[in-house]
Amino acid sequence: MITREAVLTALKDVKDPELHQSIVDLDMVRDVAVRDGHVTVDTLLTIGACPLRETIVDSIKAKVSALPGVRGVDVSLGVMSQEQRQALIQKLRGGEASPRGRSTFLGPESATRVIAVASGKGGVGKSTVTANLAAALASMGHKVGVLDADVYGFSMPKMLGVSGRPTMVDQMIIPLEKDGIRVISIGFLLPDENEAVIWRGPLLHKTLTTFIGEVAWGDDLEYLLLDLPPGTGDVSITIAQTLPQSYMLLVTTPQAAAAQVARRAARMAEKVNMELIGVLENMSYYQPAPGADPVFIFGRGGGAELARQLEVPLLGEIPLDQSIREGSDAGRPVVVSTPGSPAANALRAAAERLVAVVPLPAAAVR
Repeated sequence: MITREAVLTALKDVKDPELHQSIVDLDMVRDVAVRDGHVTVDTLLTIGACPLRETIVDSIKAKVSALPGVRGVDVSLGVMSQEQRQALIQKLRGGEASPRGRSTFLGPESATRVIAVASGKGGVGKSTVTANLAAALASMGHKVGVLDADVYGFSMPKMLGVSGRPTMVDQMIIPLEKDGIRVISIGFLLPDENEAVIWRGPLLHKTLTTFIGEVAWGDDLEYLLLDLPPGTGDVSITIAQTLPQSYMLLVTTPQAAAAQVARRAARMAEKVNMELIGVLENMSYYQPAPGADPVFIFGRGGGAELARQLEVPLLGEIPLDQSIREGSDAGRPVVVSTPGSPAANALRAAAERLVAVVPLPAAAVR
């Protein structure tokens, strides 16, 4: 005999596709009625124009229909009241009031690992590395988010192939998602992707703290990668102040000049108490043909020497490969578009080393 409790247990496995949490835990299930094998689930949406309402309905029907003895499932949809939405937002923030710009789920007790991907200068492929590490981590089964903190030079929407406008639940922003990667970028909020962002420091600071504190990343998020702008300016300071538990990964090229500038970013991490976890060398070499000797266009060993000086591991040496550029332009990182290529293998190996260096807490490992 079907019971209401059995239906609710099954519905715990149904997650809101945008909020990434159980619809039962989010109090989206208002009532369940069972009669002669027929089940009616009364569900509340966060907003009336929810773009994924049919996905929610299909997921509910699939889970409940799988229960023995169920002969039919009906789903009725309503909309949360203002009070119910406020209670939902409080749950998303960790169950207690949170000051603006301080997300409780990213606090000291959080299981999420926040990794800021930095470089001393532009042009070393930091954003490309961020996009591909995120894709590699997602392919390994991790829950991954990317925060495009390079507000003036945002590129994550293009590189990850994500477009659209995020859904808003009152003051809470729902990140967009593709291929298991949750993404937020100022590019999603501008009227035109070609719009220039011409802001002074205070507005930049407010945008970043909003992206951290007012985005519903989900309490199951394991790794949040932050694509920092090059250099050691306001953004890095804001990140360090708002997310004191974050780590820094330094991207450089083999070129001596690039490694020297990257060392300054490492000094900045030290001054703001961010733990430097490793160096990743990009554009390490070019292999003109399979089996051919590599050509070290930008020199050799700069990343390894920088890692040695900073006393951190060298997480990888990524070759200069046309497929990386093609994947970024097409919105499909090379680890997804050309998974067997030398570049994809090197990036995936770097992601595996990253997980080894910054492991998840034992309680968070599924």
